[in-house]
Amino acid sequence: MPAPSARRPGAAIAVDGKALSGSAHRRQRHRHLLSAVTHAPAVALAQAEVGVKTNETAAFRPLPEPLELTGVVVTFDSLHSVKDQVRWLVQEKKAHYIAVIKGNQPTASAQLKALPWQKVPVAHTVSRAEHGRRESRSLKTMAIAADLGGIAFPEARLALRVHRRRQESGKRQTRETVYAVTSLDTHQASPAYLGGYVRRHWAIENSSHHVRDMTFAEDASTVHTGSAPRAMASLRNLAIGRLRLLGADNIAKTTRAIRNAPEHALWIWGITDNPPRHGT
Repeated sequence: MPAPSARRPGAAIAVDGKALSGSAHRRQRHRHLLSAVTHAPAVALAQAEVGVKTNETAAFRPLPEPLELTGVVVTFDSLHSVKDQVRWLVQEKKAHYIAVIKGNQPTASAQLKALPWQKVPVAHTVSRAEHGRRESRSLKTMAIAADLGGIAFPEARLALRVHRRRQESGKRQTRETVYAVTSLDTHQASPAYLGGYVRRHWAIENSSHHVRDMTFAEDASTVHTGSAPRAMASLRNLAIGRLRLLGADNIAKTTRAIRNAPEHALWIWGITDNPPRHGT
């Protein structure tokens, strides 16, 4: 039996993009940023602007290149699933990956869907109910046999099938099946950890992007000149990251408390050693 540590990979980083909707101006398209965000807590480590004439795929490699990624699990969706970049991530950066495969990788997508999933038992299930929504996920895993041709994706060790059911109050139940590949094998990560990585990657939308929009009104910002949109987004990331590292679970509630007692910000940013007192 493998050592417990072999079933628990290290830290994880999600690579995901976000549009700055309000930055569009006259004939200028809105800006688009690509970020590398830690899974838990959700803290932005790097951010790059994606050029108008390119896309997120071209910006993927320069983003994590300066980061130390040895043993880190990098998660990303199909838009970033470019084979040369994935090979670089594993072979040169010594990282692991979990890549969701969709239609932009037609060969790998077809191969994954064609695997005999009906013969594979469910390896992990999880259900949760919060905010008027009940959601359940089931995960199946299958080793990729290289001697049988494998999957048309580099460094792939396991194929994943995630089936998600969601029921929101007053609405019809929705179902979704997602396929992914990973460089991790069964000795390096248990099904529970693999499912957790996929779930936390999806959660970046709420823990990072949603907070920037709803708490800091990022989409409503009409800043559009030069590097200002990216700089403002970086400041929002900095504020969110600092509060997360201090243990804040509700960023909106915490920022309201700081607004009502701005002297708290002195301690948050290390200007004073005296922490705020409760009720002040």
